Parts: sequence; structure tokens; C-alpha cells
Amino acid sequence: DVQLQASGGGLVQAGGSLRLSCATSGFTFDDYEIGWFRQTPGKEREGVSCISRRDVNTYYADSVKGRFTISRDNAKNTIYLQMNSLKVEDTAVYYCYAEIQNGIMWNDYWGEGTQVTVSS
Repeated sequence: DVQLQASGGGLVQAGGSLRLSCATSGFTFDDYEIGWFRQTPGKEREGVSCISRRDVNTYYADSVKGRFTISRDNAKNTIYLQMNSLKVEDTAVYYCYAEIQNGIMWNDYWGEGTQVTVSS
């Protein structure tokens, strides 16, 4: 079974840093792009960052460019999101996400979220 498990959230003051991890299993990790989304109450889930399967390309939402860095360790089947210079508006539940091919179908998989709270 495909599993994604996010961790590393917590409470931090504005300007601080956190590193999120997403440990995965059940699929060939280095064949797929993996991403991070976040969601706050009353808002739609928004894409934060993603990384291509060969670590060639990365994407960042404008709101996090220059502050967040996504990386992957194919030996550990894990992706990371280093979050620096955190702002109050970064407060959200963060989810890792992958779209995995199963035969001719593509299925969405979400990890359980990890709460990030940035205090002023």
C-alpha cells in the first residue's frame, strides 16, 4: 500500500525555522514527483512546493520562494521541506502528496498533515 507520513511540524516564532519530512513507502519513490500542500481553516488546499523525480526541477509558490527549500533523499524514500524565515501566514496544516500510477490509472495519495503554527 502507498503510504506518505508527514512529520516535523510544531510551534515556532516568526522568523524561525522548521524542517518537515515526508516518509513514503509502497511505490518506486524515485519514479515520481512529490509535493507539499498546505491548508488553513476555511481555505482551499494550496500547493507549496514540489520536486521532480530526478531532483532536476523544483517548484515553489510565490509566497514561499526564497524561504522554503524542498529536497528528496531517494535512498530514504523521503522528501523534506526546509522552512526558514517563517511568517505568521505560513501557519497551516502541511500535507505531502503524490500522484502514483497503478496500471492505467493514476491515483492521488495524501499523507496525514502536520500542523505548523507560527506565532508573532
